Amino acid sequence: MNIDNLKSQMRKGMLEFCVLLLLSRRDAYASEIITEMKEAHLIVMEGTLYPLLTRLKNDGLLAYRWEESTSGPPRKYYTITPNGTEFLEQLKNSWEEMSLTVTHLINKSQSI
Repeated sequence: MNIDNLKSQMRKGMLEFCVLLLLSRRDAYASEIITEMKEAHLIVMEGTLYPLLTRLKNDGLLAYRWEESTSGPPRKYYTITPNGTEFLEQLKNSWEEMSLTVTHLINKSQSI
């Protein structure tokens, strides 16, 4: 098994969670989301992010608004909806459960 392929699959699975986490702190436009993800060492391409944002919007987890920009064309700012906040809480709970399980298994394997 190729570890890079596995890491890529894990990142894709976490991307939705990370986008919702970011937007739970503040509204952002796509370029800001990409920049924040890079700062967190999660590389995201526009070709991956835009379809995800559209799907999250269509699922009622995000909304958006257009704002004029002083440095170019208007920007589409994404915001998390109340349904998105509720879904994010469920994701957090699932993450905590999985994290505890994996940490437990890692610690058990190290004590052998």
